[in-house]
Amino acid sequence: MSIMSTIHQKMKQYPRIIIHRHVRPDPDAYGSQNGLAEIIKSSYPTKEVLVVGEEEDSLTFLAGMDQVADEAYTDALVIVCDTANQARISDQRYSHAKELIKIDHHPIVDEYGDIQWVDVNASSTSEMIYHFYREEREQGLYLNNKAASLLYCGIVGDTGRFLFPSTTERTFQYASELVAYDFDRSYLYNQMYKTTENIARLKGYVLQHISISEAGVSYIKLPKDVLDKFQVEPEETSSIVGILGDVEGIKAWAIFVEETEVIRVRLRSKGPVINQVAAIYEGGGHPLAAGAQIHSWDSVPAVLADLEKVCQFDS
Repeated sequence: MSIMSTIHQKMKQYPRIIIHRHVRPDPDAYGSQNGLAEIIKSSYPTKEVLVVGEEEDSLTFLAGMDQVADEAYTDALVIVCDTANQARISDQRYSHAKELIKIDHHPIVDEYGDIQWVDVNASSTSEMIYHFYREEREQGLYLNNKAASLLYCGIVGDTGRFLFPSTTERTFQYASELVAYDFDRSYLYNQMYKTTENIARLKGYVLQHISISEAGVSYIKLPKDVLDKFQVEPEETSSIVGILGDVEGIKAWAIFVEETEVIRVRLRSKGPVINQVAAIYEGGGHPLAAGAQIHSWDSVPAVLADLEKVCQFDS
């Protein structure tokens, strides 16, 4: 029996299924979590399917989260989507489940779950959920228009509109099948990539203050006073992380964002593998897109020195 068949059989056994994903969610986290929920609801209307996690204002157009009581976890199946390590699971009550399934495309950080399905060759967890549907549709799974729109959005988000190296022939095939469903792609794109005036001005600030090392490393610091000046919340900076990728000469870059208790480090690369750097600083992620955190601005030089090493090794 394949891993997908095993997961499907587990779903059939439980009257209540609760689906989690990671903190600070992106379109793939929302898309895979809610796309899977829609598939289960459509396929098994009598089941109670709940989605949990903190709300992300920029993604509420995709779906809203459910309010779930503690006792709902008793005898429930929990599925965690798009989360490599347990510390990053949004809503830590996942551990109260009777059984736990992990579905993810990130390199393994934590071995958790009674069943683990990890495919690092998938462009996104949303692509994996659609693959799961395709493999099991003859066994009773149904994909509705809402699920298709969610999975398509997740794939678009994690492939950078099909520009990232993680995009494969299978990714394009699945995307072409998803767009055959009835949903408004223009609306999705507009919602995903709309930019407020404040963010636009912050992008200008970032581009005006970049520097590029001889090895191709660039960085920008966004302390609280800068964020306050542009009236931007720390979580909103996720929308600016890609802009340095268009600058000639930059191989890898870091954006340091001051939050309440930590300094968030957003790492990106055009070739050198950077998730190993993220792992040094309480983080992880993909080879070319990762995140970490530090606890003092004094640690910035160390992060940059490690980025320099991987860029020099890659040259």
